[in-house]
Amino acid sequence: MRRIDFSTLNRLVEAKQLKPLKEALADFNVVDLANFIEQLNRESVVYAFRALPKDIAAQVFSYLSFESQEFIVQSITEQEIGHIINDLFSDDAADLIEELPANVVKKVLRNASPEVRNTINQLLQYPAESAGSIMTAEFVDLKKHMTVGEAFARIRRTAFEKETVYTCYVIDEHRRLEGVISVKRLLVTPDDTILSQVMETNIIKVTTTDDQELVAHLFAKYGLLSLPVVDHENRLVGIVTIDDVIDVIHEEATEDFERMAAMLPSEKPYLKTSVLSLAKNRFAWLLFLMVSGMIVGSILAKYEEAFVAIPLLVTFIPMLTDTGGNAGSQSSTLVIRGMALSEIRVGDFLKVFFKEFRVSLIVGLGLSIANFIRIMISYKDPMIALTVSLSLYLTVVIAKTVGGILPIFAKLVKADPAIMAAPIITTVVDALSLMLYFRIAVVLLKL
Repeated sequence: MRRIDFSTLNRLVEAKQLKPLKEALADFNVVDLANFIEQLNRESVVYAFRALPKDIAAQVFSYLSFESQEFIVQSITEQEIGHIINDLFSDDAADLIEELPANVVKKVLRNASPEVRNTINQLLQYPAESAGSIMTAEFVDLKKHMTVGEAFARIRRTAFEKETVYTCYVIDEHRRLEGVISVKRLLVTPDDTILSQVMETNIIKVTTTDDQELVAHLFAKYGLLSLPVVDHENRLVGIVTIDDVIDVIHEEATEDFERMAAMLPSEKPYLKTSVLSLAKNRFAWLLFLMVSGMIVGSILAKYEEAFVAIPLLVTFIPMLTDTGGNAGSQSSTLVIRGMALSEIRVGDFLKVFFKEFRVSLIVGLGLSIANFIRIMISYKDPMIALTVSLSLYLTVVIAKTVGGILPIFAKLVKADPAIMAAPIITTVVDALSLMLYFRIAVVLLKL
């Protein structure tokens, strides 16, 4: 497979040399072809798409952005739309329909075959971000009474229309899933062997309503290429393939990063999201954090007499709050990631609490000693050094334990643990650390 030459293909498109363009496009990978079409101007997109060989046009179409897909659908004939929608795998077709405007959806469905239309409508009925919403209906199904020879005959007859043939699924007369078997196993088994004798009956599967995060977890845990999806009566209705799971992993990771940065998740890539949408996604959390930050101001106002009496106390506030926020975000980040990978569960609350508590005792002691020595060298005041160092020690202990348990608490109340990341932890710890600091100062320094 050659590397795609954008400059040569661009010249052929600009010169409208259709025959050489078709010959050039025929040899390239469908993903590279989609990237080539994406970088063309609007006037050339449809021309280049129409030059694609018919047998790969639908595959290239599935890799295009939704904006390009919508533009192409609105620009080509209804007959061409019919070829595309009928050649797409069902999960890709359902994703397309879900994103298109209502008037364009009608145009697309009108040109789809009845079978394709029914499959798409069925997939769209499943909850968003569920296994049913990301599965495909194109898979190889076999009957347990078949011989290996009969199974291969069926695979050869139907494989071209299926998304994957590496794993085949054995069902009964009511489409209930009874076993799975790989093509590799079939290849090394005599042709007259009955499938029920060699199929794997310990099946890893999900139901249509299971969350897509569970699907991704099972793929990662068992190293799967595909996963069967059954309804609540154990009837096989589809499979999820590895390419769809990679998309899910990207989406979930992006969503977690955005929540951890105190933003509402965006459905589009950064460069394709409007300025207004970006501002809206950020404003709500920033407003909440700003109002929460006023608590810190009220604490400072309450202890105004303390730092008026000893102004030096004020200079240590940034160090206390920054260290507390950083300590808390370390713990919350590790716990949030552990929960995302299913390494930490709600039932591990006490384990996490005690582990972070012990870590905080060690880290806090080291930081406090270093801080005590620094203040003694700079100011030679043991009581100030003791006040600040003791406050720092307790701040680190509180920050790390709070940072470790808040994500688990969020999960317990059915919220996304990612929201309990650095911004929230910092706000909570700032308030607690300042209250501790001034209470300790009042007691030790007799203010």
